[in-house]
Amino acid sequence: MKKGSGIVSGDDLKRLQDIQLELMSEFDRVCRKHNIMYSITCGTLLGAVRHKGFIPWDNDADIGMLREEYEKFKKVANEMDPSICFFQDHDTDPDYLWGYGKVRRTGTTFVREGQSHIHCKTGVYIDIMPVDDIPNSAIGQQLNDFKWFLLRKILWSRVAVANSKQLRWKLISKIPVSIVYKNLARAAKKSKNSSNKPVRVLTLPSGGKERSQVYGSGKNAVSLRYGVPKSWHTDLAEYEFEDRKFLGTKDYDAYLTSRYGDYMKLPPEDKRVAKDPAEVWEF
Repeated sequence: MKKGSGIVSGDDLKRLQDIQLELMSEFDRVCRKHNIMYSITCGTLLGAVRHKGFIPWDNDADIGMLREEYEKFKKVANEMDPSICFFQDHDTDPDYLWGYGKVRRTGTTFVREGQSHIHCKTGVYIDIMPVDDIPNSAIGQQLNDFKWFLLRKILWSRVAVANSKQLRWKLISKIPVSIVYKNLARAAKKSKNSSNKPVRVLTLPSGGKERSQVYGSGKNAVSLRYGVPKSWHTDLAEYEFEDRKFLGTKDYDAYLTSRYGDYMKLPPEDKRVAKDPAEVWEF
């Protein structure tokens, strides 16, 4: 077992990625067994396209799922090998704070910086993010975005209150997190694979500002400012990733361009570092 803290790098980063690959494989095994759709997303898809595996300096892995697929997976998550991993969300671990799930490696520790006071289960993880329907109209998407901006602050306040002296976080942290999860449950019931609505992870920022910069200084289609086409989660292809294959959107060019612009261009060397420092890791 290796112990450390700070930014994961060197041999520790390679070991971390190896563990995450193992988690992705076990998740993929169960999903394929039950015909559950998922898509590697964000830097994980970028890594598959540009590097045929992990971005060399990346220390996380992201998977997106339509809400109905996410709920299907939750029902069979216990079929993953418990000696390898376990699924975690607010239903399985009431101290867990986020609006999406994680698959964590059994028998490891990984605590994000500033979060040691949160008493949920820890461990090396991959993020499993459900995407929910959002309105088709511009005004509907703007109102929805503002609503979830406020609700996310209720969750984040539990982290911020221990790392900031600002009074606002102390006050917001008094609001029960159950309010967030009740709103999330209502949104989940309205999200259908068959609808023609765009989708997004409600409990993460929409990324609209970044997409606006890519698509012409804010003149992009509103469905790409606050969400993405549902087809990016239904029309899938297999991608080589290290020595495995995982599913991702068939339209990788549109997806990666919307997030990164010229995605095949490597960042400057001083930007090629892992994000999300840890207070402690052990694996």
